[in-house]
Amino acid sequence: MVEILEITILRPAPGLTADDFVQANADIDAYLKRQPGFLWRRIVETDDGRIIDIVAYDSLPHARAGAAGITGEMADSPVHATIDHDGVDWQLTTALHHVT
Repeated sequence: MVEILEITILRPAPGLTADDFVQANADIDAYLKRQPGFLWRRIVETDDGRIIDIVAYDSLPHARAGAAGITGEMADSPVHATIDHDGVDWQLTTALHHVT
């Protein structure tokens, strides 16, 4: 099975925490669950305070459509105010290896 991963690395906005980011994602989580091809999502925090948000889809077209909706349909989500937008690293990539 192909997995396309949307990987976003970011820092919380000044004065906010990773927990603030996670809590502000309730509407985004609901949005993702409605998207064709959505498989799963994980959010982790690194030791230096960065957040890595990984969303998996079953195809590149589904990943592109889902990602576009985050800044389109979901542009008013409170999550956007919890992100330091100056340092966001975003990419779509194909998983090369998967073990269950």
